[in-house]
Amino acid sequence: MTAGLDPVVRRRVAVIGGGISGLAAAFLLRDSGLEVTVLEGSPRLGGKLAVSEVGGIPVDAGAESLLARRPEGTDLIAAAGLSADLVMPGTTSAGIWTRGQIRPLPRRQFMGVPADVNELAQTGLLSADGVVRARADQDLPASEPRGDESVTARVGGRLGQEVVDRLVEPLLGGVYAGSCEDLSFEATLPALAQAARDGGSLAAAAARLLPPAPPAGSQEGLTQTSTATAPPVFTTLACGLGSLPPVLATASGAAVRTNSMVRELTQTADGWQLTVGSAHDPQIVTADAVILAVPPRPASRLLAPVAGGGPAAVALGEIKQASMAIVSLAYPDAAFPQQPGGSGFLVPAVDGRAVKAVTFSTVKWPHLRQAGNGLHVVRCSVGRLGEEAILQRDDAELAALAAADLAAAIGVHGSPADVRVSRWGGGLPQYSVGHLGRIARIRSGVAQLPGLAVCGAAFDGVGIPACIASARLAVAQVVSYLGG
Repeated sequence: MTAGLDPVVRRRVAVIGGGISGLAAAFLLRDSGLEVTVLEGSPRLGGKLAVSEVGGIPVDAGAESLLARRPEGTDLIAAAGLSADLVMPGTTSAGIWTRGQIRPLPRRQFMGVPADVNELAQTGLLSADGVVRARADQDLPASEPRGDESVTARVGGRLGQEVVDRLVEPLLGGVYAGSCEDLSFEATLPALAQAARDGGSLAAAAARLLPPAPPAGSQEGLTQTSTATAPPVFTTLACGLGSLPPVLATASGAAVRTNSMVRELTQTADGWQLTVGSAHDPQIVTADAVILAVPPRPASRLLAPVAGGGPAAVALGEIKQASMAIVSLAYPDAAFPQQPGGSGFLVPAVDGRAVKAVTFSTVKWPHLRQAGNGLHVVRCSVGRLGEEAILQRDDAELAALAAADLAAAIGVHGSPADVRVSRWGGGLPQYSVGHLGRIARIRSGVAQLPGLAVCGAAFDGVGIPACIASARLAVAQVVSYLGG
């Protein structure tokens, strides 16, 4: 609950953007005594959260899980009355399809950075030369501080290029759809960056972030997880995470308008004026405060004409955005030579495949299998930063590419019973080298504009809990400003 505002004065807040960040902000403002309006330019709410049927099964078309170990997501779901709908995965055991087969992920690794090179060698992910190079990390002198640098420069410099290509890139690529040559080590792996401040062994730094290794020969050492009793890393909603946005919108009590593109933002003597709709039929919305919860490029366009908004607009415009697509395929059981095991697999970019990640949705989430009428749903991610050409193919071609890679990887045969292609143009902000400095400049610039706050996936992490955390910060800033 927010507090501290004069209950007699009914002030207005406009939230620009109806994705998870904007809707979380509106929901968090529900007890503030403020009049809240959410303005979403597209025909629907939810941003990258959406659910629709594949083979008669409701399956997420965008984000399909959230981190259970960060409280922001599960706390918001509980506050919205949906705790009973949370479900846990049946398995999170994943592999990497490379060098001719699906190989297990090392158990002791931090976002692909190995904590135990001996264990890494046993997976077969690296060549013999690659293992030798990775071992050199222990003997190299401490690296001199060089400020922010790319994941490739930092991890490759300590452990070798093969560790980057075959292990780190598939994991980070699954999060950002980006390139380790471009992604910032400090921004994408902040915990590891902090642990590695001494510039020494990166494997040792990764080990410091993980639970102690189980005793040699123990049963726990044979499992795919680090601890037998560890709580699940991920969770989702039984009806899909795409079912969350409309619940938040209703529970927030805000006035919610779709098909309401904000074309212009103007600072006035006593607040803000928003120009909404087409140039032929513009509407004016006034507000005492504004929360900007849209991707970096549209946020940059809105801030650029605002007096004093230039520095923040420039920094926002520097944030690149990657496009990708989710191809969901529903296959009958008979299409698989054997039932798929594990939650799926990742694919290194260096292997030149169209697909970068595969999730066996009906294995990872058993409740989907129970509703599946003998069908398995397989979710394939296609597209990375710089691979826009592949996304120019039509839906049938993308589905055929995904099916061909699936056949090569696990031997699935025949045509899928149903297909859904979901495209996310510019959907993933890139945390490129220098990202933390850009975010600092954005927030510093926005702080000079009274009554304005920003939030979203570009700031403190691309996951749902991180987006909610950024929304909470924006709400606190707005409430503090109006209360003051």
